[in-house]
Amino acid sequence: MMHRHFTISNFISASRIVLVIPMGYCLLTDFPGHRLWTTGIILFAVATDFLDGFLARKLHQVTDFGKIIDPVADKIGIGAYAIFLALTGDIPLWFIILVMLRDILIFLGGLYIHRIKGIVPQSNWPGKISVTCIAVSFFLATIQVEALSKILYYSLWVNVVLMLWSLWKYAKRLSIGRNIAVQK
Repeated sequence: MMHRHFTISNFISASRIVLVIPMGYCLLTDFPGHRLWTTGIILFAVATDFLDGFLARKLHQVTDFGKIIDPVADKIGIGAYAIFLALTGDIPLWFIILVMLRDILIFLGGLYIHRIKGIVPQSNWPGKISVTCIAVSFFLATIQVEALSKILYYSLWVNVVLMLWSLWKYAKRLSIGRNIAVQK
């Protein structure tokens, strides 16, 4: 793994944290087309999430710092977006609390694995699928199309199942990490 921090892919990952400011402003401020602007910022952030990983691999810039900043940027972006949607009343508070609780547990588990095994664990596919589905639900809440309101409602419950699945997979990884550390 590279030990450099300042790579193109890490810069792109960190830019998602900065995008929280215009995203929040556009969603929380009532001006003509504010939800359309919010949607554009969200789509740009999603594009950077795909681009940073692609470039890291393509340019051989996979770093431990990148393994940390990418999911941290995702958590900050999704967390802020969730709070903004709760403030506008577009997503129920119980769902936001569940998303944040899951992310905190995964973060703490990752710190534990790092401490025990000395590695920075990468995201798993159930986690990526879960985050993508949460983002789709948030997107549906942002665009506020009445015909999609039932889909939004059901997507929240599908997300609960996906979050539990990904949390179980992370817990399983944590258990394996603990067992390996004990065998040393």
